[in-house]
Amino acid sequence: MNNDPHHARLYYLFGPNNTPQRGSWLSRFPAGIFAISVGLFGLVAAWRRAAASGWSGAATISEMILYLALTIWVISTLLYALKCKRHAQAVLDEFRHPVQGSLQSLIPLSALLAVILLQHPEQGIWLLCCIGALLLNGLIAGRTIYLLATGQLPRNAVTPALYLPVVGGFLVGAMALAVLHYDECAALLFSTGLSGWAILEMRVLGQLFEGPMPEPLRATIGIELAPPAVATLSAATLWPSLPSQAIMLGIGLTVIPFVSVFARYRWWSRIPFAIGFWSFSFPVAAFASVVLEASQRGGWPSWIGMLALFAATAVIAWLLLRTAILLVRGRLLP
Repeated sequence: MNNDPHHARLYYLFGPNNTPQRGSWLSRFPAGIFAISVGLFGLVAAWRRAAASGWSGAATISEMILYLALTIWVISTLLYALKCKRHAQAVLDEFRHPVQGSLQSLIPLSALLAVILLQHPEQGIWLLCCIGALLLNGLIAGRTIYLLATGQLPRNAVTPALYLPVVGGFLVGAMALAVLHYDECAALLFSTGLSGWAILEMRVLGQLFEGPMPEPLRATIGIELAPPAVATLSAATLWPSLPSQAIMLGIGLTVIPFVSVFARYRWWSRIPFAIGFWSFSFPVAAFASVVLEASQRGGWPSWIGMLALFAATAVIAWLLLRTAILLVRGRLLP
């Protein structure tokens, strides 16, 4: 990708005008901020699974993380809503951009995770929130698929970010509908997410294997880890009686993506820290949940699930610390 001509790299980052966004900090408030809430919500779900296994103190830890996640999510939502009101053109430009448009799906994705963690099936507000998030994600996914199907997506815009609306939104949406007891619709969304994953996988991997991504976007490579872990977690949520062997198949599917991402460690580890590194948060949290599910269903030693959960918690704690440093230094927004 680094061999792309200069104007192509500019388009990849900024769109057809080939110039960075300028203006007030609110106009530059990125949808990628919602990756923080998504990662924290995923970690809450993992600790809740640990609590369900009888781990002492796990329920308290999950509630503490939930309060933090909700605070960040509410603030991010209010700020982005204010951006929509005051800088509608900037939001529309992001939607039309082949990469930034995909990152906007983090907004409905975070709402769906909130539904999963806070849901009460007897309260209609959660179903309305779920439907609204699914419609928004469907709009973003539809545009992404249209660009791909018609050959209008630039070659250097084929990145793991495409997984967010086309795969992640449907798989997490399936989990949200399942906890709201709409099982048939949940199964439909689950299969849609799998088909999106199948369509994108070879295209995205083929592009990644050609060489390093443009430096400012290398941190988002963590999204490549998400589909197998999230798909397995979604299946475990939809079918609670799923045997441990099926969970093991899902864990096996995560091996090659992890190897392929960390084989390129020297490409993305040397760049300055940015919000993009939160792309690793939800995949590692989802993987920890999958390992915990396998431990519960397969009778594994408890230390295996504990190791996976502590590793995910350590990664997200490091991301929080580095993000707080950026905020204090006034360098959080791009």
